[in-house]
Amino acid sequence: MTKKVLVVDDDPDVRSFVVTVLEENQYMPLVAQDGVEGLEMIEKHKPDLVILDVLMPRGSGIRLYRKLKTNENLEKIPIIMFTGIALRSFLKSQRALDEFKGGEVPKPDIYLEKPVEPEELAAAIKKKLG
Repeated sequence: MTKKVLVVDDDPDVRSFVVTVLEENQYMPLVAQDGVEGLEMIEKHKPDLVILDVLMPRGSGIRLYRKLKTNENLEKIPIIMFTGIALRSFLKSQRALDEFKGGEVPKPDIYLEKPVEPEELAAAIKKKLG
């Protein structure tokens, strides 16, 4: 059975790049343009993996990541953060949300800073999905 991978990114060029990598590696890509649409797709399609951008205009990846990691029905979905934001900045934002909303969330398993070579992205996906 083909594994479903949801790409959540507001940049159409990035979505196209990731979809190409997914298709070349026999995964079924699903696409969302922001965190709001991403959550809807996650709830509807139950993907095997989410590749998530951080900065998006409607529903940031920071909030979506937190929502996934604090929801017992969704927390097991693996996430690859794929963004132009440094890991240090992402973790700082999570600490701020920890204080604001209470409760820590785990660090992302895989955090890739753009730009990334197709082989590096494919390797990260294979690491999470086998």
